Amino acid sequence: MKIYGIRERLRAIRETLSDIVHQCLVEEFGLPEEDRFQRFIGLAKDDFFYPSDRSEHYTIVEITLFEGRSAESKKNLIRLLYERMSACGLTEKDLEIVLIESPRANWGIRGLPGDELESFDRVDA
Repeated sequence: MKIYGIRERLRAIRETLSDIVHQCLVEEFGLPEEDRFQRFIGLAKDDFFYPSDRSEHYTIVEITLFEGRSAESKKNLIRLLYERMSACGLTEKDLEIVLIESPRANWGIRGLPGDELESFDRVDA
């Protein structure tokens, strides 16, 4: 998972944002509580261009996952994220969520292609 935003803003909300995103993934996709794969990419203000109707709080959350989840499950995750992000001070206008699906064979995890892993539960996001 990658989370992009203006560096100073991300620093201020990183822990809360991390907890919210992870808890939503645990609840909706059943990820194990202890599995947290997140990268915060803080950009200098002059390196992050965004639409004029967004504020400096504009944040992009990209979640890469194995393909195959239902559209309903993905929509539920998106709804959960929007519902809970106010705890970080993010409004619906300042949050963009992108789910990127990839076939398991395109992943390399623990020395194996993803489609050869015995357990898929621990590497979904």
